[in-house]
Amino acid sequence: MILTRLFLLGSVISLLNGCQPKPGTVPLAGTWELISATATERDSTFSTFNPNQKMIKIINDTHFAFLNHDSRPTPDSAAVPFTAGGGTYTLTDSVYTEHLDYFIDKAWENHDFQFVVTISGDTLTQKGVEKLEKLGIDRIIIEKYRRVKK
Repeated sequence: MILTRLFLLGSVISLLNGCQPKPGTVPLAGTWELISATATERDSTFSTFNPNQKMIKIINDTHFAFLNHDSRPTPDSAAVPFTAGGGTYTLTDSVYTEHLDYFIDKAWENHDFQFVVTISGDTLTQKGVEKLEKLGIDRIIIEKYRRVKK
C-alpha cells in the first residue's frame, strides 16, 4: 500500500515536472526581425527604422546578438554598412538588460542598456534608454520585433 502511494506520488510529481518550462528556457529565446523603431531625444520623437535595412536579433538563454545590413541588392553609395553587436543579458520579470560586449564601434562596448519588454503574440516590444555620456547619446528608444518563423 505504501509502495503504491509512493509510486503514484512519484508519477504525479514527474507529470507536473514535465509541464514546467525546462530550466534555462526564456520566452525571449529565438530569432527576431526588427519591424519598427523610434527614438525620443529632447522632446522630439522620430522613426529610426529604415526599410532599406534588415536587422535581426538572436537571443538564447544567456546571450544576444544583432545583425544589421542594407537589403538593397546592388552596391549603393547610400548603403548602410553591415553592423553587428552582442553580449550577455539578464531578464528579471519584464526588465531586460543587455550588456554589450561586442560592437563595431568600441565606444559602445562594456555598457548596460536596460529595457522593459513585452511579448504579444509573435511581437516583442522593448522600450528603454540608450545613454552614453561620452558620445552625447541620451534617448528613449522603442523597438518592435516579429518572431522569425522557421
